[in-house]
Amino acid sequence: MIDYLFSQYRGYPTYHIILELTAIFFGLWSVWCAKKDNILVFPTGIISTLIYAYLLWTWSLLGDSMINVYYFIMSIYGWYHWSRKKGEVVEFPISKITSREKTNALIIFVLTEVFVIIVYLFFDKFTSWASYVDTFITGIFFVGMWLMAKRKIENWILWIIGDFISIPLYFTKGYTFTSIQYIVFTILAIAAYLEWKKHLVKQI
Repeated sequence: MIDYLFSQYRGYPTYHIILELTAIFFGLWSVWCAKKDNILVFPTGIISTLIYAYLLWTWSLLGDSMINVYYFIMSIYGWYHWSRKKGEVVEFPISKITSREKTNALIIFVLTEVFVIIVYLFFDKFTSWASYVDTFITGIFFVGMWLMAKRKIENWILWIIGDFISIPLYFTKGYTFTSIQYIVFTILAIAAYLEWKKHLVKQI
């Protein structure tokens, strides 16, 4: 069983394995901080996303690579947004998405899909079912990160969907460690949604 799960790493450069494990560590730490509504979600996430942006590009998962570059940008914005206060009170606490934000989310999703499809076509990377799945979850994760930066509880619903789909994607591509990470991400995202929901109830 162990050999089946991890045999693909035999041909990988050692530094790639070290980078993947480092990115996983900071990625899990980041999601845990997000679950706790802790601003450390952003600096820890930045480290993970920079490493993954490089690794995913070398693995030919262009959509996911671009996701991580986008995560980096949105992490800077989110760090600033979450840190804003009026006196001692957080200016933008956990909240629900508005009607206008729903429209903006749909626009972000569509534009992301169009852009990623163009990139895949340009590099002639539509070579397997994984490429199409990667294109779809890129849109989901783009919107999810935008909502996370804006501290909207609905971000967790998108993370749950995207993380769950990513589990078989990475496993079949041969990245078992990352696939296991997404199993944990899915569990954490469900727990985070329930925890943020409790925060919203307390604010009412």
